[in-house]
Amino acid sequence: MTDTQTQAAAPPDGPATRHFDFSLLSAEMRYRLLASTVLPRPIAWVVTMSADGVVNAAPYSFFNVFGADRPVVALGILARPEPEKDTAANIRATGEFVVNLVPHALVEAMNATCVDAPPEVDEIALAGLSAVPSIGVRPPRIAQSPVALECRMTHLLETGPGQLLVVGEVLHAHYAAHVLTGDPARPRVDGLALDLVARMHGPTAYTRTRDLFDLDRPLWNGAAHNKE
Repeated sequence: MTDTQTQAAAPPDGPATRHFDFSLLSAEMRYRLLASTVLPRPIAWVVTMSADGVVNAAPYSFFNVFGADRPVVALGILARPEPEKDTAANIRATGEFVVNLVPHALVEAMNATCVDAPPEVDEIALAGLSAVPSIGVRPPRIAQSPVALECRMTHLLETGPGQLLVVGEVLHAHYAAHVLTGDPARPRVDGLALDLVARMHGPTAYTRTRDLFDLDRPLWNGAAHNKE
């Protein structure tokens, strides 16, 4: 036990806890705790394009959707020693990116794009994948991905030295036909057909989004109460 951690007795209605003072922890320790705590995390397979037209693809698990009107997604890009990550540099330069989702069938290809390749390398081609032109942005989408979201940056926040939070508006969405179900006028997404993977603890742990269960929303005075 160090002076950055304190042991606490169990509260009446819960387990014993250990307190960590994040202001006293190293960046590595903070990352290890947080990335092993917020689980599972969806993966944004982000395609960008440099101002010179060079395509880059890389996966990021600090990602989620944060609104529908406007439709927005947010992407956390962690710092690395100079130079800046290609994804960050390209979004700064162009304000455009495409989020592709990762099914289990493409995990090996996704992992191949994790490589720290030089900026001139096209990771989509490196992974043996195909690029399809987007409609509203310059970066292409990954043809084999079941879902692709074309995004234009709305906010770029420096949340730490070299660390960025990118917020983007979704302009266009592309869905593989086999993951849509129901009335074509009001289609729903079949989560099992998507068969997405998500990040877990550590640098190599992933999970499949197939362990499902249902919970009915509670009613307040006989009326549905939507907390979202």
